[in-house]
Amino acid sequence: MADPRFHVVLHEPEIPNNTGAIGRTCVATGCALHLIRPLAFDTDVKALRRAGLDYWPRLAPSEHESWDAYLEATGVREDRLWLYTTKTERPHWEATFRMGDHLVFGKETAGLPDSILDRYADRLVTLPMVPTERSLNLANAACAAVYEGLRQLACR
Repeated sequence: MADPRFHVVLHEPEIPNNTGAIGRTCVATGCALHLIRPLAFDTDVKALRRAGLDYWPRLAPSEHESWDAYLEATGVREDRLWLYTTKTERPHWEATFRMGDHLVFGKETAGLPDSILDRYADRLVTLPMVPTERSLNLANAACAAVYEGLRQLACR
């Protein structure tokens, strides 16, 4: 995809339906999708067809063997990364999104590893929730992130 609005990055996703929903959001909004292995599901043509992901070929997600492989393949600069986590107080609307930024999400059961969070501590953002709740569904969080970014781009 030439000049995607955003790059949505899923680090070790575990639930194929979430990844499918995020992929659909990416297609609908002109975003690229990056999947960082290991994946907890199969992305072969048969599995995707069975899941009803007929838009997947239009999405053409990039798969990367590891976080470092993703960084190397994309050449993304640190100031273009936004890492979504429940381990920060900074709401994502305080970030200033730019066209082509990378929105990074961790796996459903554990989020992003501390090694990545610690490395990019000034790039962490969250979707605020009431204190008694643990987290949002990954597909919902990614959708909210993309649309906040699009809102910011439209307001400039």
